[in-house]
Amino acid sequence: MKNIITLPGVKNARELGGYGAGGSTVRTGALIRSGALDRAAPEAADILRDKYRLQAVVDFRMQVKRAAAPDVEIDGARNIGAPVIEMEDYAAMAGSPDMLRLYKANAADKRAVFEMAYEYGMLGPQIYLSFLFGERGKRAYREFFRVLLDSDPDKGAVLWHCDDGKDRAGLAAALLLSALGADRATIMEDYLLTNELNAPVLEAIRREYAAYKMPQEKLDAMLFASGGVFDYYLDGAFAALDTKCGGAEGYLRGALGLADGDFALLREKYLV
Repeated sequence: MKNIITLPGVKNARELGGYGAGGSTVRTGALIRSGALDRAAPEAADILRDKYRLQAVVDFRMQVKRAAAPDVEIDGARNIGAPVIEMEDYAAMAGSPDMLRLYKANAADKRAVFEMAYEYGMLGPQIYLSFLFGERGKRAYREFFRVLLDSDPDKGAVLWHCDDGKDRAGLAAALLLSALGADRATIMEDYLLTNELNAPVLEAIRREYAAYKMPQEKLDAMLFASGGVFDYYLDGAFAALDTKCGGAEGYLRGALGLADGDFALLREKYLV
């Protein structure tokens, strides 16, 4: 697949270059999304420095994750922390202050953590609404677009990531492609590419849990927690944007503050 980038030690890396957008094409080598860079091998850092001349990294992870597992530094690139959500936000969303205590108590037991997260509604399509409409999420995506508007693609690329590079980073890609004029089929194509990149892991999960006769919704949540994505998760996010904001452009204007000139500048910079 032309969009996939091989970066040793980095999960789920691809660029947006080559996608159609509003009669134009997204510029190649300028916009990269991925998983976290904390385990990036030296070869990956060399590729990002030398081939892509990386200017900026927008890190959507929680502050505690960034502190515990900081990104490998790429010479010439500045790192911008822009957490979309923090653990206290999950607790507020779950309506249970005990959730954080239970999470910490069971952190070593992945199955227990999954059951708790599923019970509290942290693994379904609604999680995307928390990312998009939470105040922290809106600040993070506003900062993401500020970085893009301030960057010069003639001088190198911008990369953004979360932990697995699929949800917080995936919504950022969806919003950016929307701003550039891509249709939803193109946006979905990019979103679902995660499943191709993570196919062996996801197939192993399906085989492991086949005997449990788990309800499909819960199996989907398990696959989601293990690196998968689902079209109905993103469809739900777009449906909410349509209902609450009149579409993605309405969200970009109303929640993130983009103006006509910002849309024009993004297209001037990142389309050919």
